[in-house]
Amino acid sequence: DHIDVAVFENKGPAFGPDLGEISQPKQAAPFGFSTTSFGRCEVVVFSPDHAGNLGSMPVARIETVIKAWQSRTAHLQQLPGVVQVFPFENRGQDIGVTLHHPHGQIYSYPFVTPRTEKLIASVRNHGGDFFGELVEFEKSSSRNILETENFLAFVPFAARWPIEIHLLPKRQVADFTELTAAEVSELAGAYKQILLGLDALYDRPIPYISAWHQAPMIENREQIRLMLQITSPLRDADKLKYLAGSESAMGAFVGDVAPEETAARLKKVIK
Repeated sequence: DHIDVAVFENKGPAFGPDLGEISQPKQAAPFGFSTTSFGRCEVVVFSPDHAGNLGSMPVARIETVIKAWQSRTAHLQQLPGVVQVFPFENRGQDIGVTLHHPHGQIYSYPFVTPRTEKLIASVRNHGGDFFGELVEFEKSSSRNILETENFLAFVPFAARWPIEIHLLPKRQVADFTELTAAEVSELAGAYKQILLGLDALYDRPIPYISAWHQAPMIENREQIRLMLQITSPLRDADKLKYLAGSESAMGAFVGDVAPEETAARLKKVIK
């Protein structure tokens, strides 16, 4: 049978899918503890065709993919023990991809991920409308690379990677389930523009990680906003950025290029 987009459980999941008996972690030992590995790992196949990539597909297909993320987010959030749903795509051998059919994944974690915990702490420490203020700050910056009626894409102020793009809805949207049908259509078009622009930088498909941050199922989740983060280690046509001493050991990133320079290049190729 013909399919547009397919979703199924990962045959080699990092955790789950058998929830088993969900138990709370035992008293935390000084240096770590373990608990039941529950949750869900799913694969999202973007197309029945083996060749191509998401950016080269019609906007209607990308819209279907976003609707699949919407539907699966709504379902997975209801599973016992699931706290955070994370759709993402790893693309390219340089990222470690071994299956070349166009696809992404969805991880449904039984905990709030460390990166999200740091984000939540930053939002709470900041106070006020963190993401609303961030959108206004980036709208007027030279790092603004694409703006539509309801979305803004930009290279962040202190980008860690040679290529890094963030996209935010202009209104408060905690996750995919809160997007309207019109916003899904608009997002599909903007996402295609960004993906095509990335490949136009070096006139070839570039390796990237496309990560969709969503609010976890916790109190005050309305403070966290849906955000796309695309990163690529490609610092030149045939050169990769490796996480060396400062980055790997100290967590202090050394920028290979000024974010403003990257934004200027991206604006030229995003149409």
